Amino acid sequence: MREAAFVKQNKDKWVTFENVIDNNAKISPDELSSLYIEITDHLSYAQTFYPKSKTLFYLNSLSAKAHQKIYKTKKESKGRIFSFFLKEFPSQFYQHQRQLLISFLVFALFCIIGAYSAANEQAFVRSILGDAYVNMTLDNIDKGDPMRVYKEMQKMNMFLGITINNIRVGLMAYVLGIFLGLGTLYVLMQNAIMLGSFQFFFYDKGLLWESVRTIWIHGTIEISVIIVAGCAGLVVGKSILFPGTYTRLQSFINGIKDGLKIIISTIPFFIIAGFLEGFVTRQTQMPDWLAIFIIATSLFLIVYYYIIYPIQLHKKEIKHV
Repeated sequence: MREAAFVKQNKDKWVTFENVIDNNAKISPDELSSLYIEITDHLSYAQTFYPKSKTLFYLNSLSAKAHQKIYKTKKESKGRIFSFFLKEFPSQFYQHQRQLLISFLVFALFCIIGAYSAANEQAFVRSILGDAYVNMTLDNIDKGDPMRVYKEMQKMNMFLGITINNIRVGLMAYVLGIFLGLGTLYVLMQNAIMLGSFQFFFYDKGLLWESVRTIWIHGTIEISVIIVAGCAGLVVGKSILFPGTYTRLQSFINGIKDGLKIIISTIPFFIIAGFLEGFVTRQTQMPDWLAIFIIATSLFLIVYYYIIYPIQLHKKEIKHV
C-alpha cells in the first residue's frame, strides 16, 4: 500500500486518538487501550514499509505520548500475565530479532575462541574454571562418574541456587547494556568462553558425548536464555546509540522498557532450566534417547517462542492492517 493511501485510510482514527490524548477527554480505559493497540499496529506497519517518513515520525510521537496515559488508567485484567507471555511480548519481540541474532553470533564466536584457547594452552581451562573444579572433575573421571558434580548437592538447594544465579546473570546482561551495549557483550563473552573451554575439556578427555548428553539437558534452555538476556542488553545499548525518530532520552526509556520485558520473559525459562539441572541432569543413567528428547524439546521450545512465534504474530498483524 502506498503511503498516501495508508494515511488516508487511517487518518481519522489517528486524529480521534490524538484528541482523546491531548484534550483529556473521558473514555474508558479499555476503549483507549483498544485504540492504542491499533495505533501500534499502524506504527509497526509504518516502520516496515515507510522508514524515515513523516508518517512514521507522527505515529512514533503519538504512540509515545499515549503510552503513559494508558498504563496509568487501564485496569489490569486477571489474564494479564498470560496475555503478556502469549501475545504482547512475542508480538513486540519481533522488532528485536536483529539484536537476538547479534547476541547469538557473539556468544558462538567466543565459545569457539574458548575451545580454541583451551586446545592450545593447557593452563587455560584451569584459569577459567578454577583449579578446584578441574581437580574435582578429574577425580570424578578417575572414579568412573565424570558427571558426579550434578549429584552432590541436595536437589532443592541446587534448583534454587542455580535458578537465582542464572537470573542474576540475565539481569547483569540487561543492566550493563547501559554502557552502550559493551557491558552486555562482556557478559556474553565471559559465559561463552567458559562454555567453550568447559566442553573442550571433556572432549580432550574423550568424554564429549557423555558431557553433551548430560550438560545440555539443562544447558539448552539455560544458555539460550542467557543469549536472549544479551539481546535485552543490546536493545538498551541500541536505544542510546541509535534513537531513530525519537529523542535520545525517549529512545532510552523505550529501550529500558523493552529490555525489561525481554528479561521478564526469560524468568520462566530460567526456572525450568534450574529445575532440570537440580532434578533431571543428575539422572546420568537415563537412556540416550530420553536425554536427546529433552534436549530437542527444549531447543524447539526456545526457537519457537523467541523466533518462529513472533514472526507468525507479525505476519498476522500486517494482514489485519
